[in-house]
Amino acid sequence: MSAQCLGLSPSFGFGDRTGLATPGHIAAVNASSSGILPIFAQQSIREMARTGRTATQVMEDAFRAVRHAHYEGPVGADADHLKTEADVDVTAEAGFVFFTIDPSAEVDQKADNYSFDELKYRFHDVREFSPWVETYRGRTISLSTGSTIEMTEPVLYRAAVKYGRAIQLAIRLGQYIQQVQDRAGRPCEIELSVDETDQPTTTAEHFIIAQQLLNAGIRLVSLAPRFIGEFEKGVDFKGDISTFERSLADHAAIAKVVGPYKLSLHSGSDKLTVYRQLAAYTGGMFHVKTAGTSYLEALRVVATVAPGEFRGMIDFARERYLTDKATYHVSATLEAVPPPQEVSSDDQLRQLYLQDWSSVLPGQGFTAPGRQILHCTFGSTLQHPHWGAVLMQTLREHPAVYADILKTHFMMHLAALKAGL
Repeated sequence: MSAQCLGLSPSFGFGDRTGLATPGHIAAVNASSSGILPIFAQQSIREMARTGRTATQVMEDAFRAVRHAHYEGPVGADADHLKTEADVDVTAEAGFVFFTIDPSAEVDQKADNYSFDELKYRFHDVREFSPWVETYRGRTISLSTGSTIEMTEPVLYRAAVKYGRAIQLAIRLGQYIQQVQDRAGRPCEIELSVDETDQPTTTAEHFIIAQQLLNAGIRLVSLAPRFIGEFEKGVDFKGDISTFERSLADHAAIAKVVGPYKLSLHSGSDKLTVYRQLAAYTGGMFHVKTAGTSYLEALRVVATVAPGEFRGMIDFARERYLTDKATYHVSATLEAVPPPQEVSSDDQLRQLYLQDWSSVLPGQGFTAPGRQILHCTFGSTLQHPHWGAVLMQTLREHPAVYADILKTHFMMHLAALKAGL
């Protein structure tokens, strides 16, 4: 069995940083009957480097479990956060068919803070990357939500300064992906990720980005904007839900009128508070991407069967957190959660660092800050000669426990999405 393109069907990405999570992911999909198509092989180049895995290993681990479970539904495979042609080459050769382009290195993260005079000055440096500015100047675009997009000069200059270079990189990589796959006779679909930025993607910026990629012939199947609110790793959505809903409705309207393509939610782990709205406003044309939450559930296995080892892993994670969190969007501090030696109860320690579904209201996700400490340090833990070995040995010795924990965990995710369909 090989990976397939999933098109505009609702889809869900199950990232697996251990290579042992897919049986639990399959169990959740089978039990939920949600109609949401799975991507079991999903890993970013950054994650591969931190876990010491190759693109081929990611594919082999996922599809070995698919064959063993006799899973017969369509299955995708996501080469996540690609930044270079070399990233494309290695993942294409491994059999991935869904390619997520990440041009975030070319995004001006400070553009929203520039005055109009500074924007005009900086626009001279990006004019060659933004030939589309005159195409949009003075246009007013009405959305089905009742909102309008005013393509004023400040709006266009800000979009050019913020995303001009990123759009060109995305087009170049998209064309390269298509050339590689077409030459090999393999299918492909492309997602663009502009979510890993400090500042939200405006509706004008979304409209321009998507239209420029489609005009260039990129087979865009989904786009992940930087939504309003906080989508931190390992915890539920933070922010005003009504403001998010209004913005989501506009972004979904753009995806339908410019595309159609799916609206993608990255850092989607545990964001159950916004799942129903995502499914509803997109009319089922959505993709959700998770990764770290399956690693955290792997730690739950250790906490369940070897609580003493879990304490040691927390100590190690606390030592690494301030260094490892540098590339992640998180707000947890070490001071927010007591160290293990200050908590005598194993159950209480698990609640502080992982939380349990019994403590969460229906339709909501986890919020415990300790989860972020464990989440950000996955690479250090997995590659540590002792703690990495402890985790992997525990998972191999207790596969049914891990699968059952993952089944429960992702049934909650899929049920929240299904409620909006």
